[in-house]
This record gives sequence, structure tokens and C-alpha cells, in this order.
Amino acid sequence: MTAPMANFAVIGVGGFVAPRHLKAIRDTGNRLVAATDPNDSVGLLDQYSFDVRYFREIERFDRHLDKLRRGPEAGRVHWVSVCSPNFLHDAHIRLALRNGADVICEKPLVINPWNLDALQELESETGRRIATILQLRVHPALVALKAKLDAEPAGRRRDVVLTYVTSRGPWYHVSWKGLEERSGGVATNIGIHFFDLLMWLFGSPDSNEVHLREPARTAGAFGLAHADVRWFLSVDPQDLPQSARAAGRTTFRSITVDGHEIEFTEGFGDLHTRVYEETLAGRGFGIADARPSIAFVHQMRQAPVGGDRLRHPFVGAAGNPA
Repeated sequence: MTAPMANFAVIGVGGFVAPRHLKAIRDTGNRLVAATDPNDSVGLLDQYSFDVRYFREIERFDRHLDKLRRGPEAGRVHWVSVCSPNFLHDAHIRLALRNGADVICEKPLVINPWNLDALQELESETGRRIATILQLRVHPALVALKAKLDAEPAGRRRDVVLTYVTSRGPWYHVSWKGLEERSGGVATNIGIHFFDLLMWLFGSPDSNEVHLREPARTAGAFGLAHADVRWFLSVDPQDLPQSARAAGRTTFRSITVDGHEIEFTEGFGDLHTRVYEETLAGRGFGIADARPSIAFVHQMRQAPVGGDRLRHPFVGAAGNPA
């Protein structure tokens, strides 16, 4: 039986990640009816509908949702997609729940783990659901890898190296993304879904060291139940390996397990749509799924720089970029 069409609203529709959500709403057969963003460069809405109510002010958007909630069932907003800056996710999720909508929130669900407890209480009070985007958990190659790892005999320990360099210009450090109190820093803003992936694949963390922490890059090492992990994250194009630069690429993404590269560079285009499909079918990722990585990255932000674990190849012995 085909699910009825749901009405969606988007908070943060002018942002970087919003187009993936707009595409997912359309591709799952649902309807965008309202959107808000203080930046009014939102002409992309016309690619999806000429009948979307747009608000620059979040207060007027809130009032609009409340008005629809009090009207006929067919006209109310059933889902709100939260694509706003990280530090606003908690407030915008609350706005959606108060207006009787379920939520799909971009990662990280929140920056600080204690906010999850209050949101969980609000879920219970309102009877609504909060889901988040953990898109690597639905990547076909990574789903196959998890099945392979789960089928192996218990006790085997893996050596994992995560490297992710995604080039950003000076604007990044001027924007909210460059402010740790607003984005959570590099490890949270660009790395949290990788840490979630590794915990999903190899189990819970049992140790955590930070070897490098700078505004543009961070690195460290940690132990999981079935793996030792070294990681390096950067938004500085100077950290791109020579092979990536020679190929004209601005992003380098690599995860190796016991020296073997996991190939998952293809298939990223539709991952948000896959997450939406799972969420709308009742199989999405909620607070319990998001909690471990949010708590872990919060611990990273508080940890002193140093430790005895083996460094990532991009980091020198003294904790400086190699």
C-alpha cells in the first residue's frame, strides 16, 4: 500500500545541505509547502514547486505552522527538515515538535549530549519523532562491509586509518562553521558521521586521544571494541595529498582497514533520499543512534592534546602536521 503524501517544511533552506533534503522530499513522493531562512537567496525553491510559502523570519514561519496545525489535517505540516546551523538544531527541533510535526534533522543532531535528554523527553510529551541523517549507514558498500564484519569470528582486531580533507576557503573560518561553540569544531562539523560509521562497524569506544587540534584540522587515535583507529580531518587544501592535487580534486576521503582501502567514493548522490525512505518507513535513525557519536566528539573537544597511541601518518611525533 502506498503511503499518503506528506507535507514538509524546511528550516535553513538557503544553506549548503538543503538541496539534498529538497531532492529527498521530492524523490520520496512528498510535498514541500513551507520554508524559512534569513538569507533570501532561495530561488532554488522554484525547482521544486511554485507554491511554497517562504519566510525570512523564523517567528512568522512558526506562526504559519501553528495556523496550519489548527486547520484541516490534509493541510498541516507533517514533517520539518532542519538544515540550519548546528547550534540552532536543538531550538528548531523544539519548534517543529511544538507544532505537531515529526523531524528529520541534519547531522549533528545537537552539539552537546545533554541536549539529547531534553529532546527525548519532548518526544515523549508530544508523541512526535526525531530522526537524523546518518547517511553512511545506508551506503551500499558500507552496508555490505558491516555484514561481512558481523559474519567474522569474534575477537579479531582491526587497524583502521581515517583521512578526510575537504577544502574550504577563508569564508569557512569567518562563518558559524569556524566557531567551535556554533559548529562543534572540525571534528563535529565534518567528522561526526565518520565517527558514527566506525562505531557502527567496530563497536563502542574504550579510549580517546587527540594529537592535533587547530581551527582547520584535527587528528587523534582511539580504540573501539574491535579496532584501533587513527584519524585526520582537515578543511585546509594544503593538506590534500599530492595525488589528489595532481588529479585536480579538492576533496580526499579514505578509510583503510588493515591497509586495504574501503571503496565508497561512488553512490553519495542519493544517500539523503535513502535515509528519508528509511525514516518515512519507520526505520530511521533516532536519538539513541546519534547519542554515541555526539558524546564521543564532545569528549574529543574536552580532551587534552597528547597521548601515547600511534599517530596518523599525516601527523608528526610532536603533534604537528607531518
